[in-house]
Amino acid sequence: MAYSELVKNFNRIRDYMREFYVYGFKSREEYRRKSARSYDDERRRIESWLGDYMGFRQNADGKNVFISIDSRAASHNPLYKAWKTKSFTDGDITLHFILMDIFASAQKALSLTEITEQIDEYLSVFPEPKTFDVSTVRKKLNEYISEGIVLGEKQGKSMYYSWTMEKCDLDRDILDFFSEIAPCGVIGSFLLDQVKEQDSHFSFKHHYITSAMDSEILCSVFMAIREKRSVILETYNRHKEHVSESHVVPLRVMVSAQSGRQYLMAYAPRFRRILSFRTDHIASVKIGEVSERFDQMRQKLDEMQKHMWGVSTQNRWGNRMEHVEFTIRYGAGEKHIPKRLEREKRCGTVEHLDENTSKFTADVYEASELIPWIRTFICRITEIHISNEKLEEQFLEDIKAMYALYGLEDGENHDIQ
Repeated sequence: MAYSELVKNFNRIRDYMREFYVYGFKSREEYRRKSARSYDDERRRIESWLGDYMGFRQNADGKNVFISIDSRAASHNPLYKAWKTKSFTDGDITLHFILMDIFASAQKALSLTEITEQIDEYLSVFPEPKTFDVSTVRKKLNEYISEGIVLGEKQGKSMYYSWTMEKCDLDRDILDFFSEIAPCGVIGSFLLDQVKEQDSHFSFKHHYITSAMDSEILCSVFMAIREKRSVILETYNRHKEHVSESHVVPLRVMVSAQSGRQYLMAYAPRFRRILSFRTDHIASVKIGEVSERFDQMRQKLDEMQKHMWGVSTQNRWGNRMEHVEFTIRYGAGEKHIPKRLEREKRCGTVEHLDENTSKFTADVYEASELIPWIRTFICRITEIHISNEKLEEQFLEDIKAMYALYGLEDGENHDIQ
């Protein structure tokens, strides 16, 4: 069978794109999860979309291909191209454009019989016309109703159909921003294709483009949240070695300001807890019944977020809080430091002790989530205390190791209390 760049199973291309972009291309010999032919087909498919972003290095083992995208220079997410290449049959595409043309010129809602007769008129000019029976046309119209493209209205015993799509003015700047920042930004990318092209007015210091591959998962999650429904998640670990099924009530999607990684916060009845799920570890979402516990659990999550630095909702000791506090000193010309502390404090509090000294305090479920952020103040920290003694000890040991690495043991007193 000839190779095609169109996608039938998006989950498969999602796996390959993540592997190739995040971890770099593996050779055919290294990639053992699929056959060599499957590897070649997916590699060529990705190359057809992202050829301008492909590179390779020659080493002793041969040619090492990889995807390289400078997210600061790419004003539009190139990974959205994968969503615009879904496969279809000859019948699908033929029926689609005929229906769109019929609705575009229709002055009123049409019955199924009227639509079928007009389809036959379209096709009658061909020497060997393709035919569509009534059940096929009805099925396609119902599909478009579910997508919001067509409106179906019962009149007596018959169903009448009309086009819901109206021409509207779309703000290019809003779409530019939405498509690159918002979860499910691929929707904005599709809308951008319908408006006049112009240079983007935005550039992004932190442009998290890999979230594009989780758009379908997020769309299902948001639909469930809007309707307060439970879902069945199929999740796997990073190495795809274990797949599990979780019955949960989705409550909120949270996005890391540091990494752009997206998490689903959901109540798991089995564990009677609110848990977090990485969206890039979710293989599928099946929407279930309306949950009577949604409002209660959403309110509980709101309360818990007063003590959540990241997405951890419980530590090894249950819901017992861990206390974190540290003091920093800064120079007279470094007023941006206390401003940054105020801006990034999240669920913590900041006390300004004097013109050059500030103290941060927080009670959180998981103190280890703060460590990467606290490290950014290392040169200014004069005192730190963490109720998790092992974590505090590890932090201080890391500081000592850093001092030793830079030969600072015998210099000034760099000890942190």
